[in-house]
Amino acid sequence: MSVAAHAQSVSVEQARAIARDATIYGFPLVDNYRIQYAYFVDRNNADFKAPWNTLASTARVFTPEDKAIQTPNSDTPYSFLGADLRAEPLVLTVPKIEKARYYSLQFIDAYTFNFAYVGTRTTGNGAGRYLLAGPGWHGKVPRGITAVIRSDTQFAFVLYRTQLFSPDDIDRVKRIQASYRVEPLSAYIGQHTSAATQPSDFIEPLTSEQERSSLRFFDVLNFVLRYCPNDPSETALMARFAQIGIVPGKPFDSNALSPEMRKALEDGMSDAWTEFADFKKTELDTGKLSSADGFGDRAFLNNNYMARMASAVLGIYGNSKAEAVYPAYFVDADGQKLEGAHRYTIRFAPGQLPPVNAFWSLTLYELPSSLLYANVLNRYLINSSNLPTLKRDADGGITLYVQHDSPGAALESNWLPAPDGAFFSIMRLYWPKPSVLEGEWNAPKMLRAQ
Repeated sequence: MSVAAHAQSVSVEQARAIARDATIYGFPLVDNYRIQYAYFVDRNNADFKAPWNTLASTARVFTPEDKAIQTPNSDTPYSFLGADLRAEPLVLTVPKIEKARYYSLQFIDAYTFNFAYVGTRTTGNGAGRYLLAGPGWHGKVPRGITAVIRSDTQFAFVLYRTQLFSPDDIDRVKRIQASYRVEPLSAYIGQHTSAATQPSDFIEPLTSEQERSSLRFFDVLNFVLRYCPNDPSETALMARFAQIGIVPGKPFDSNALSPEMRKALEDGMSDAWTEFADFKKTELDTGKLSSADGFGDRAFLNNNYMARMASAVLGIYGNSKAEAVYPAYFVDADGQKLEGAHRYTIRFAPGQLPPVNAFWSLTLYELPSSLLYANVLNRYLINSSNLPTLKRDADGGITLYVQHDSPGAALESNWLPAPDGAFFSIMRLYWPKPSVLEGEWNAPKMLRAQ
């Protein structure tokens, strides 16, 4: 059935409501695809990493020149694996890593669910081999495999983080990254396989701006859903989406729609973004909900599609709360948006630094891009590795200065430069202690100087 035939079966009002819900549901899948296409498909893209099933490491932290992914971490050099699991599983080998260094492999499916972890918190710093299999694989697990990890989607993303202690530590990080290995299962067991990676005519992604209003959004969504076996909890939802032509693997030609129906779908997309803005203002900016509520596996999110959308918009690929928590500063202590025209402070009282097993940081992003801010210090964050160089208050506490202009030479070690316009900041607490997860410790407010 064509898009037009599907759409004729519902009223304009119904189509608008379905388009709203499909946008909320589908944004993480469509935006994830935009990033994966840049990383693993488009070799002409400045952000291209490597072909599918090939590990690529970046032996540096992210800077303002990295523009594919919003709110990037600039604490840990990344390694990237785009996993195409249609033909056969992959075997991921990790080396033994010294006890003091944090590392993690975050396994993310096409829905942006964090479906597994390997690393310091979950599996320890010993060596291991992990078999990553897609939803349709039922083969024999060979000897020497530490654990089997299953993805619910045929394409997955594995994001490696390796802690960097200081600039002169980068060579040690490079050696660790060089010891991470990825190989097809057939290569691991030393056997020829007739299985071949299936070709895909990867659809052109939308830009991040187009994702908010272009009806091609639903065409990209249909393409991505082709590789995402339907979850039983969403059978009724998929049937409802099909009423406007959202069908996995089918083309969505918005030009076949009547002008009235096109407008209904466009209005539905707009409604979704209005709903997101209200959710951010009433739930996230107020602190009623946090990043801890928006990242996790399918069971944890429990079909909370707005929480999943908001997490993708504000910080796609964030960790599940056991791995990291992200207190966010979108507004100051008085509820006012952060602007570089003002000066702000964040103070940790004595004994109140973030309680973590690994490390913490505070990173600043300019708006509307949500990217790192280029500044005269080339300083994009302050983290726990900086503690020896931070100036202490008279009582032993630490005050951080978040502002556009320098707070003066004596305080510049504690200065996180801000743009002259709008911005926000994210605190990252890696491997948080129970006092964070149980709400006994809360991040200090960002105070505007009078």
